[in-house]
Amino acid sequence: MQQVDGEAGRLKSEADEPDWEVDPDDDWGVAVVATVGRQLKLRREAVGMRAGEFGKAVGYGEDMVYKIEGGKRIPQPEYLDRADEVLGAGGLLSAMKEDVAKVRYPKNVREIAKLEAKAVEIGVYVGLSLHGLLQTPEHARALFEAWQPAYSPDEAERRVAARMARKSIFEQSPAPALSFVQEEATLRRPVGGTMVWRQQLEHLLEVGRLRNVTLQVMPTKSEAHPGLSGKIEVLKFPDGTAVGRSDGAYNGRPISDPKQLRILELRYGTIRAQALTPRESLAFIEQLLGET
Repeated sequence: MQQVDGEAGRLKSEADEPDWEVDPDDDWGVAVVATVGRQLKLRREAVGMRAGEFGKAVGYGEDMVYKIEGGKRIPQPEYLDRADEVLGAGGLLSAMKEDVAKVRYPKNVREIAKLEAKAVEIGVYVGLSLHGLLQTPEHARALFEAWQPAYSPDEAERRVAARMARKSIFEQSPAPALSFVQEEATLRRPVGGTMVWRQQLEHLLEVGRLRNVTLQVMPTKSEAHPGLSGKIEVLKFPDGTAVGRSDGAYNGRPISDPKQLRILELRYGTIRAQALTPRESLAFIEQLLGET
């Protein structure tokens, strides 16, 4: 059966899938897509199908088939599923979707997610927006849609998916200890409109009640504190090592030197001491919900 997109007989082309190019600076991503492309080509040739014939069977133009097999384009999950069925791969091609999906995430996001997944303890102070691990999909989407220069709809969805994928950290076992300090202003800003804002506040209450999560609010009326120069993050790992970053120190670059880390930990500790307690913070969020 020939599968097509849109009008009858029209096969998908690059114009139908913008933003699915491979980032040439992403070595890992290039290697993954090249490997998947080779596997697709080998299996197609093994069953004696020409590229054009195979393309019609999966609903793609011949040029797109060649680009995917050549590692120049990232195959959509649906492409791999159709290819698996057409080529009788028994699920082996479909199984590649997980790695291919990660390639779509921006390289820097993958690197952050990798560190977060390894950490046994994470402490974060954020002053301008909600931390990505705390955001709902709708909240994240509204932020990306407000970005300038504007993202294409496909790129915005790609970034939302990448941000949501990082939240798998909440499902880890054993669960890492997570500590967040958010400025009051980030909770009062109705990003995405009233309904999205309410859902976001409700989500914060759910997360803040988790046994491994400590969520605190820094009141706007509080005095000056070390976080006013920017975001602070400290991640600790099972082997005793740690990585930290601060917008206001060391040019914002990640640091692992013990002396520098102690300074960031001191600053973060001071911020937590000045913020509302976890119980007071949840009560504050409940109050905000009641005001909406």
